[in-house]
Amino acid sequence: MVRAVAAGSVGNFVEWYEFGVYGYLATVLADRFFTPAGRGAAEALVYTYASFALAFFFRPLGAALFGRLGDRIGRRPVLLVVIALMTAATTLIGVLPTYATAGALAPWLLTFLRVLQGLSAGGEFGGAVALLTEFAPPGRRGLYGAWQSFTVALGLLGGAGAAAATAALLSDPQLAHWGWRLPFLLALPLGLVALWLRAGLAETPEFRERERGADPPGGAGPAAAAVLLGAARVMGWSAAGYTFLVVLPSYLQATLHADVRQALLATVPANAGFAAAILPAGLLSDRVGRRPVMLTGAVLVIAFAVPLFDLLQDPGTTTAVKGLATGAAGVVIGLMAGPGPALLAEMFPTRVRWTGLGLAYSLSNAVFSGCAGLIITEAVRRTGNVDVPAYYAAAACAVSALALLKRPSCERS
Repeated sequence: MVRAVAAGSVGNFVEWYEFGVYGYLATVLADRFFTPAGRGAAEALVYTYASFALAFFFRPLGAALFGRLGDRIGRRPVLLVVIALMTAATTLIGVLPTYATAGALAPWLLTFLRVLQGLSAGGEFGGAVALLTEFAPPGRRGLYGAWQSFTVALGLLGGAGAAAATAALLSDPQLAHWGWRLPFLLALPLGLVALWLRAGLAETPEFRERERGADPPGGAGPAAAAVLLGAARVMGWSAAGYTFLVVLPSYLQATLHADVRQALLATVPANAGFAAAILPAGLLSDRVGRRPVMLTGAVLVIAFAVPLFDLLQDPGTTTAVKGLATGAAGVVIGLMAGPGPALLAEMFPTRVRWTGLGLAYSLSNAVFSGCAGLIITEAVRRTGNVDVPAYYAAAACAVSALALLKRPSCERS
């Protein structure tokens, strides 16, 4: 059980560590890869987020490709391929030539590696959640599935910590010239640990039962209606999570004119609150149900997103109060992230579980996570409305709240 939790979770750490580092260092990457002569900083940041978003649109393809393989030949071998591809793509970003060296080829190379990252990440979530929930003891799917989200939080926190430490230890010229590479290169030893853990793992009990015919035969893939409903249910988690946990540093720099160190440090409490809430939320969902816990988180985001951003924009608000506010926002998002993996896993039978939940999650992430930075940055630039991030998160959570109120008769409990 311990190795299953570790093997299922560590890949998510590597995945979200890289996504976090990219998001936290977006302004530096914009300068190094997307700023030829004549292009302003705001425009370069939009291009940086466009590359970020493109990778997310390859997630559904990765979910379908690796999901079908994982549902047919087993969880373990496909998860090994996924983590190897993910580690290689992240590490290579750390050795890429910049625009000053390779010209227009540099942003295309970065985007290509982001696409590989998106493909592997699309397969990672479904496989990891299938692994964790299928090893879970009876009545503990919520807690075991929450480990996936918990390591996502640790990955984002690790990315924030690595980026913040690098920015704190190096001067601005050193960070811009070569220091930004260090957090990406750190993915290599992390990925090797993940490979070691997964190489020694047995196949899940539910998949072995399915191979013996315990899971009745069915169609070629998951029902489209279930996939769309699952995507709608986690839409708020995706949008609010990326808004408060990843996009916030660049928003603080580009819109509120905070320096890079202040912006990165402001994100640490949000990720810490997110991590602290996930496992308790998953455990609570084993007792009271997945949907009530997630619905509470969605409603709280709807109610408090605008007041939170007004607080961040107020120059009279102390740093301590801002930290408490972003920490509370992280806790609220954790209420959705904790039960989310188990809720998706229970919507699909074993024979299509990896494919179904992977597609639902990756479709939601492609639109509402991957595009969050691009949409928010461009909307603020065009409208001048600094409350755009709050509206974005609240609107997505409103859709999730409606989807969570609907329970299909075929859904597992």
